Amino acid sequence: MDKNVKIPEYESCRLCPRACGVNRYSSRGFCGGGSEIKVARAALHQWEEPPISGKAPERGSGTVFFSGCQLKCVFCQNYKISSEGYGVEITADRLADIFLRLEDEGAYNINLVSPTPYLPQIITALDKARKRLSIPVVMNSGGYESVETLRTLDGYIDIYLPDMKYFSTRLSADYSSAPDYFEKTAEALLEMLRQTNGLQYDGEMMKKGLIVRHLVLPKARKDSMTVIKWLSDKLPHDKFLISLMSQYTPCYRANEFHALSRRVSTFEYNSVADYALSLGLDGFIQERSSAKEEYTPPFDLTGII
Repeated sequence: MDKNVKIPEYESCRLCPRACGVNRYSSRGFCGGGSEIKVARAALHQWEEPPISGKAPERGSGTVFFSGCQLKCVFCQNYKISSEGYGVEITADRLADIFLRLEDEGAYNINLVSPTPYLPQIITALDKARKRLSIPVVMNSGGYESVETLRTLDGYIDIYLPDMKYFSTRLSADYSSAPDYFEKTAEALLEMLRQTNGLQYDGEMMKKGLIVRHLVLPKARKDSMTVIKWLSDKLPHDKFLISLMSQYTPCYRANEFHALSRRVSTFEYNSVADYALSLGLDGFIQERSSAKEEYTPPFDLTGII
Protein backbone atom coordinates (compact mmCIF):
# COMPACT_ATOMS: atom_id res chain seq x y z
CA MET A 1 0.00 0.00 0.00
CA ASP A 2 1.23 3.46 -0.91
CA LYS A 3 2.28 5.20 2.30
CA ASN A 4 0.93 8.45 0.87
CA VAL A 5 -2.58 6.95 0.78
CA LYS A 6 -4.16 7.32 4.20
CA ILE A 7 -6.45 4.67 5.65
CA PRO A 8 -9.70 6.41 6.74
CA GLU A 9 -10.23 4.02 9.67
CA TYR A 10 -6.93 5.15 11.18
CA GLU A 11 -7.73 8.86 11.15
CA SER A 12 -10.28 8.43 13.95
CA CYS A 13 -9.93 4.81 14.99
CA ARG A 14 -13.04 2.88 15.97
CA LEU A 15 -11.98 -0.60 14.88
CA CYS A 16 -12.63 -2.14 18.31
CA PRO A 17 -15.33 -1.55 20.96
CA ARG A 18 -13.18 1.05 22.71
CA ALA A 19 -13.74 3.38 19.76
CA CYS A 20 -10.95 5.59 21.12
CA GLY A 21 -11.07 7.90 18.09
CA VAL A 22 -7.31 8.40 18.01
CA ASN A 23 -5.67 9.65 14.83
CA ARG A 24 -3.12 6.89 14.39
CA TYR A 25 -1.07 8.95 11.94
CA SER A 26 -0.06 11.27 14.77
CA SER A 27 -0.50 9.07 17.85
CA ARG A 28 -1.26 5.52 18.94
CA GLY A 29 -4.55 4.01 20.00
CA PHE A 30 -5.31 2.32 23.32
CA CYS A 31 -4.18 -0.89 21.61
CA GLY A 32 -0.76 0.59 20.82
CA GLY A 33 -1.37 0.51 17.08
CA GLY A 34 0.03 3.23 14.82
CA SER A 35 -0.31 3.63 11.08
CA GLU A 36 1.85 0.64 10.05
CA ILE A 37 1.39 -3.09 10.59
CA LYS A 38 3.57 -4.29 13.46
CA VAL A 39 4.42 -7.96 13.94
CA ALA A 40 6.60 -9.96 16.34
CA ARG A 41 6.64 -13.49 14.89
CA ALA A 42 5.42 -15.46 11.88
CA ALA A 43 6.07 -19.21 12.05
CA LEU A 44 4.52 -22.66 12.23
CA HIS A 45 2.95 -23.27 15.63
CA GLN A 46 2.01 -26.70 16.99
CA TRP A 47 0.17 -25.70 20.18
CA GLU A 48 -3.29 -24.65 19.01
CA GLU A 49 -6.36 -26.93 19.11
CA PRO A 50 -5.87 -30.19 17.12
CA PRO A 51 -8.02 -29.21 14.10
CA ILE A 52 -6.03 -25.96 13.83
CA SER A 53 -2.45 -27.16 14.43
CA GLY A 54 -2.79 -30.78 13.32
CA LYS A 55 -0.62 -33.65 14.51
CA ALA A 56 2.30 -33.61 12.06
CA PRO A 57 5.36 -32.29 13.97
CA GLU A 58 6.85 -30.75 10.84
CA ARG A 59 3.69 -28.74 10.11
CA GLY A 60 1.35 -26.59 12.19
CA SER A 61 -0.71 -23.44 12.17
CA GLY A 62 0.87 -20.53 10.30
CA THR A 63 0.69 -18.03 13.13
CA VAL A 64 1.34 -14.33 12.65
CA PHE A 65 1.59 -12.52 16.01
CA PHE A 66 0.64 -8.85 15.72
CA SER A 67 1.87 -6.25 18.22
CA GLY A 68 -0.70 -4.45 20.35
CA CYS A 69 -4.06 -5.46 21.77
CA GLN A 70 -7.31 -3.74 22.68
CA LEU A 71 -7.55 -5.56 26.03
CA LYS A 72 -4.16 -5.39 27.81
CA CYS A 73 -5.12 -8.16 30.27
CA VAL A 74 -3.11 -7.99 33.49
CA PHE A 75 -2.30 -11.72 33.25
CA CYS A 76 -1.39 -11.80 29.55
CA GLN A 77 1.25 -14.41 28.69
CA ASN A 78 2.05 -12.45 25.52
CA TYR A 79 2.47 -9.11 27.31
CA LYS A 80 5.77 -8.45 25.57
CA ILE A 81 3.88 -7.82 22.34
CA SER A 82 0.36 -7.04 23.59
CA SER A 83 1.33 -4.34 26.09
CA GLU A 84 5.01 -3.55 25.60
CA GLY A 85 4.81 -3.09 21.83
CA TYR A 86 7.61 -5.42 20.80
CA GLY A 87 7.76 -6.01 17.07
CA VAL A 88 8.78 -4.55 13.75
CA GLU A 89 6.78 -2.56 11.21
CA ILE A 90 6.12 -4.11 7.81
CA THR A 91 4.04 -3.31 4.72
CA ALA A 92 0.93 -5.07 3.48
CA ASP A 93 2.99 -6.40 0.56
CA ARG A 94 5.47 -7.97 2.98
CA LEU A 95 2.60 -9.45 5.00
CA ALA A 96 1.14 -11.04 1.86
CA ASP A 97 4.54 -12.61 1.15
CA ILE A 98 4.64 -13.96 4.71
CA PHE A 99 1.23 -15.61 4.24
CA LEU A 100 2.41 -17.36 1.07
CA ARG A 101 5.72 -18.39 2.64
CA LEU A 102 3.89 -19.99 5.59
CA GLU A 103 1.72 -21.98 3.21
CA ASP A 104 4.82 -23.11 1.32
CA GLU A 105 6.33 -24.27 4.63
CA GLY A 106 3.35 -26.55 5.29
CA ALA A 107 0.98 -24.39 7.33
CA TYR A 108 -2.52 -25.81 7.61
CA ASN A 109 -3.91 -22.28 7.87
CA ILE A 110 -2.96 -18.63 8.30
CA ASN A 111 -3.55 -17.78 11.97
CA LEU A 112 -3.90 -14.05 12.65
CA VAL A 113 -3.20 -13.53 16.36
CA SER A 114 -4.66 -10.28 17.79
CA PRO A 115 -5.02 -8.70 14.33
CA THR A 116 -7.74 -6.12 15.03
CA PRO A 117 -5.53 -2.97 15.16
CA TYR A 118 -4.37 -3.63 11.58
CA LEU A 119 -7.40 -5.21 9.90
CA PRO A 120 -7.67 -2.71 7.00
CA GLN A 121 -4.09 -3.50 5.93
CA ILE A 122 -4.54 -7.22 6.63
CA ILE A 123 -7.48 -7.25 4.22
CA THR A 124 -5.21 -5.60 1.63
CA ALA A 125 -2.57 -8.29 2.23
CA LEU A 126 -5.14 -11.08 1.91
CA ASP A 127 -6.38 -9.56 -1.35
CA LYS A 128 -2.80 -9.55 -2.67
CA ALA A 129 -2.21 -13.18 -1.63
CA ARG A 130 -5.59 -14.59 -2.61
CA LYS A 131 -4.72 -15.88 -6.07
CA ARG A 132 -2.13 -18.24 -4.56
CA LEU A 133 -3.33 -18.72 -1.00
CA SER A 134 -5.37 -21.93 -0.73
CA ILE A 135 -5.50 -22.57 3.03
CA PRO A 136 -8.06 -21.26 5.55
CA VAL A 137 -7.59 -17.98 7.41
CA VAL A 138 -8.07 -17.95 11.19
CA MET A 139 -8.85 -14.89 13.32
CA ASN A 140 -7.45 -15.59 16.80
CA SER A 141 -8.52 -12.88 19.24
CA GLY A 142 -9.57 -11.97 22.77
CA GLY A 143 -13.18 -11.80 21.62
CA TYR A 144 -13.60 -8.10 22.39
CA GLU A 145 -14.55 -7.09 18.86
CA SER A 146 -16.81 -4.63 17.11
CA VAL A 147 -19.61 -6.21 15.09
CA GLU A 148 -19.20 -3.49 12.47
CA THR A 149 -15.53 -4.36 12.03
CA LEU A 150 -16.27 -8.09 11.93
CA ARG A 151 -18.72 -7.54 9.08
CA THR A 152 -15.89 -6.18 6.93
CA LEU A 153 -14.18 -9.58 7.37
CA ASP A 154 -17.08 -11.61 5.99
CA GLY A 155 -15.58 -13.74 3.21
CA TYR A 156 -12.00 -13.25 4.44
CA ILE A 157 -12.07 -15.26 7.68
CA ASP A 158 -12.81 -18.99 7.54
CA ILE A 159 -12.28 -19.90 11.18
CA TYR A 160 -12.91 -17.70 14.19
CA LEU A 161 -10.95 -18.56 17.36
CA PRO A 162 -12.07 -16.01 20.00
CA ASP A 163 -11.87 -16.02 23.76
CA MET A 164 -14.87 -15.49 25.97
CA LYS A 165 -13.06 -14.52 29.13
CA TYR A 166 -15.64 -13.21 31.60
CA PHE A 167 -19.29 -12.67 32.35
CA SER A 168 -18.68 -10.43 35.37
CA THR A 169 -18.27 -6.72 34.67
CA ARG A 170 -16.14 -6.46 37.81
CA LEU A 171 -13.67 -9.07 36.61
CA SER A 172 -13.48 -7.65 33.09
CA ALA A 173 -13.01 -4.13 34.44
CA ASP A 174 -10.33 -5.14 36.94
CA TYR A 175 -8.40 -7.53 34.72
CA SER A 176 -8.89 -6.09 31.21
CA SER A 177 -10.11 -2.50 31.74
CA ALA A 178 -13.25 -3.44 29.79
CA PRO A 179 -16.44 -3.39 31.90
CA ASP A 180 -18.48 -3.96 28.72
CA TYR A 181 -16.46 -7.06 27.76
CA PHE A 182 -19.26 -9.62 28.02
CA GLU A 183 -21.81 -7.46 26.22
CA LYS A 184 -19.49 -6.73 23.28
CA THR A 185 -18.04 -10.24 23.08
CA ALA A 186 -21.49 -11.84 23.13
CA GLU A 187 -22.50 -9.68 20.16
CA ALA A 188 -19.22 -10.51 18.38
CA LEU A 189 -19.62 -14.27 18.84
CA LEU A 190 -23.10 -14.19 17.35
CA GLU A 191 -21.71 -12.39 14.29
CA MET A 192 -18.85 -14.90 14.01
CA LEU A 193 -21.41 -17.71 14.17
CA ARG A 194 -23.50 -16.03 11.46
CA GLN A 195 -20.49 -15.86 9.16
CA THR A 196 -19.29 -19.44 9.73
CA ASN A 197 -22.71 -21.08 10.19
CA GLY A 198 -21.35 -24.49 11.13
CA LEU A 199 -18.25 -26.68 11.22
CA GLN A 200 -16.52 -27.91 8.07
CA TYR A 201 -13.50 -30.24 7.91
CA ASP A 202 -11.04 -31.65 5.43
CA GLY A 203 -10.21 -34.90 7.19
CA GLU A 204 -9.19 -33.93 10.75
CA MET A 205 -8.39 -30.31 9.88
CA MET A 206 -10.98 -27.56 10.24
CA LYS A 207 -11.77 -25.60 7.10
CA LYS A 208 -14.54 -23.40 8.48
CA GLY A 209 -16.05 -22.86 11.88
CA LEU A 210 -16.05 -21.27 15.32
CA ILE A 211 -14.03 -22.42 18.34
CA VAL A 212 -14.65 -20.44 21.54
CA ARG A 213 -11.85 -20.50 24.09
CA HIS A 214 -12.32 -19.99 27.80
CA LEU A 215 -9.42 -19.76 30.25
CA VAL A 216 -10.42 -20.78 33.78
CA LEU A 217 -9.08 -18.25 36.29
CA PRO A 218 -8.44 -18.78 40.00
CA LYS A 219 -11.36 -17.87 42.28
CA ALA A 220 -13.62 -17.39 39.24
CA ARG A 221 -15.12 -20.83 38.61
CA LYS A 222 -18.70 -19.60 39.06
CA ASP A 223 -18.06 -16.87 36.49
CA SER A 224 -16.67 -19.56 34.17
CA MET A 225 -19.84 -21.58 34.60
CA THR A 226 -21.98 -18.54 33.75
CA VAL A 227 -19.98 -18.01 30.56
CA ILE A 228 -20.34 -21.68 29.61
CA LYS A 229 -24.10 -21.62 30.32
CA TRP A 230 -24.48 -18.62 28.00
CA LEU A 231 -22.55 -20.43 25.25
CA SER A 232 -24.71 -23.50 25.70
CA ASP A 233 -27.95 -21.51 25.63
CA LYS A 234 -27.16 -19.06 22.84
CA LEU A 235 -25.01 -20.99 20.35
CA PRO A 236 -26.28 -24.14 18.59
CA HIS A 237 -24.18 -27.02 19.92
CA ASP A 238 -23.55 -28.46 16.46
CA LYS A 239 -22.22 -25.16 15.06
CA PHE A 240 -19.32 -24.40 17.42
CA LEU A 241 -16.72 -26.03 19.63
CA ILE A 242 -15.62 -24.98 23.10
CA SER A 243 -11.97 -25.05 24.14
CA LEU A 244 -11.59 -25.06 27.91
CA MET A 245 -8.09 -24.06 29.00
CA SER A 246 -6.26 -24.81 32.25
CA GLN A 247 -2.98 -23.07 31.40
CA TYR A 248 -3.38 -19.96 33.58
CA THR A 249 -0.06 -19.06 35.18
CA PRO A 250 0.58 -15.81 37.10
CA CYS A 251 2.61 -13.46 34.90
CA TYR A 252 2.92 -9.82 33.85
CA ARG A 253 0.90 -7.80 36.44
CA ALA A 254 -1.08 -10.73 37.88
CA ASN A 255 0.57 -10.49 41.29
CA GLU A 256 -1.05 -7.07 41.76
CA PHE A 257 -4.30 -9.00 42.30
CA HIS A 258 -4.46 -11.47 45.17
CA ALA A 259 -6.89 -13.77 43.35
CA LEU A 260 -4.55 -14.08 40.37
CA SER A 261 -1.38 -14.83 42.33
CA ARG A 262 -1.71 -18.61 42.06
CA ARG A 263 -2.55 -21.23 39.45
CA VAL A 264 -6.04 -22.66 39.08
CA SER A 265 -6.68 -25.53 41.49
CA THR A 266 -7.61 -29.01 40.29
CA PHE A 267 -11.00 -28.63 41.99
CA GLU A 268 -11.71 -25.33 40.25
CA TYR A 269 -10.78 -26.58 36.83
CA ASN A 270 -12.44 -29.99 37.11
CA SER A 271 -15.69 -28.49 38.36
CA VAL A 272 -15.84 -26.17 35.34
CA ALA A 273 -14.91 -28.99 32.95
CA ASP A 274 -17.55 -31.29 34.45
CA TYR A 275 -20.15 -28.55 34.08
CA ALA A 276 -19.33 -28.05 30.40
CA LEU A 277 -19.60 -31.80 29.82
CA SER A 278 -22.93 -31.93 31.69
CA LEU A 279 -24.35 -29.40 29.23
CA GLY A 280 -23.37 -31.59 26.29
CA LEU A 281 -20.85 -29.17 24.78
CA ASP A 282 -18.37 -30.58 22.29
CA GLY A 283 -14.77 -29.48 21.98
CA PHE A 284 -11.52 -29.68 23.91
CA ILE A 285 -10.67 -29.98 27.61
CA GLN A 286 -7.04 -29.01 28.14
CA GLU A 287 -4.87 -31.18 30.35
CA ARG A 288 -3.88 -29.73 33.73
CA SER A 289 -0.22 -30.07 32.71
CA SER A 290 -0.55 -27.53 29.92
CA ALA A 291 0.93 -24.51 31.70
CA LYS A 292 4.33 -24.90 30.09
CA GLU A 293 6.71 -22.41 28.57
CA GLU A 294 6.60 -24.00 25.11
CA TYR A 295 2.96 -22.95 24.77
CA THR A 296 4.18 -19.34 24.66
CA PRO A 297 6.51 -18.98 21.66
CA PRO A 298 9.57 -16.72 21.76
CA PHE A 299 8.85 -13.30 20.30
CA ASP A 300 12.11 -12.82 18.46
CA LEU A 301 10.97 -11.64 15.00
CA THR A 302 11.14 -15.23 13.67
CA GLY A 303 9.90 -15.27 10.09
CA ILE A 304 9.80 -11.48 9.85
CA ILE A 305 13.41 -10.41 9.25
